[in-house]
Amino acid sequence: MGEVASLKDDWRAAIELLAQDLRRRDAASRTSRAYATDLAQFAEWAQGRGLAPAEVDTRELRRYVAQLSERGLRPASTARKLAALRALFASQREHGLIGQSPADLVATPRRGSRLPKVLRAREVGELLDAIPASDPLQLRDRAMFELAYACGLRAEEIVTLGLADVDHDGEQLRIEGKGRKTRLVPAGEVALEAVRAYLARGRPELASAADAADGGDSRGAARLRDARAEGDPPKGSRSGGSSSPARRRVAAGVPAALFLSRSGRPLGTGDVRRRLTLWTRRAGLPAGTSPHALRHSFATHLLDGGADLRSIQEMLGHASVSTTQVYTRVESARLRGAYARSHPRA
Repeated sequence: MGEVASLKDDWRAAIELLAQDLRRRDAASRTSRAYATDLAQFAEWAQGRGLAPAEVDTRELRRYVAQLSERGLRPASTARKLAALRALFASQREHGLIGQSPADLVATPRRGSRLPKVLRAREVGELLDAIPASDPLQLRDRAMFELAYACGLRAEEIVTLGLADVDHDGEQLRIEGKGRKTRLVPAGEVALEAVRAYLARGRPELASAADAADGGDSRGAARLRDARAEGDPPKGSRSGGSSSPARRRVAAGVPAALFLSRSGRPLGTGDVRRRLTLWTRRAGLPAGTSPHALRHSFATHLLDGGADLRSIQEMLGHASVSTTQVYTRVESARLRGAYARSHPRA
């Protein structure tokens, strides 16, 4: 879990203990990496003050958070570092190494109420229609982003979809979301038709590339070919290695991944983002559109169409409806904009 070689044994042991806890919980690899970096920084700060993990108290944590703010760190970044510290001291408490977590009484910095990026329905249509269906990669991308918008998928959920997760008869998708929570979400006919076209004319060719690579070429060479062809980094980069949940599911005997790369390997989340950037640019839409923007657009367009918040919450897989309520602010902002543009006395 990160580079902690310069730390003293007590801090190194505390961080490694949390790493083991995160692996048992099957935490996302990017979460583990972020925690490792943030905790190594705090451990160095604490060592400079002569503090061992069991000697850190609430006052010291508040002092550290205050210093982060003084250095100009954004509230969101400070909140992320504080989340890592909460996880570390919760791990210490659970293992009986401290009696109480000093992070429990440290307030999280207030973040700005930035609204999520949302595409208009017309813009989503232009984006999806800009993806042709003449070769396997285009068929894959069209199916992938049609499904992402139709079901409000996170990038991680896109790459962990298996073949058996698409219920064509029931017109729904089985999604394994955060915390391994499973939900069933209706899938529109347009998205399912794109998936069927990909399964019929795209995926078999991509899967056969994997068979050929396994039979006559090394996996490393296949991955390198794939990286050059699609602009994806080879294995070992942040977006792709063997720690990807999609790859772990396939390796564990779970039904094969739905969406494959040029060399027949499961995609990583970075691959999905790069392909979406490519098609966004070709559609002439503003830069910065991410898979999460499609998810936000899915929820906002449902709300515009009259869906209730509880239904949207269930389809998004939110643990609390308060998380889903951000989309009411998007709708409110849209209405205020329409009013300002249209009313003669606005």
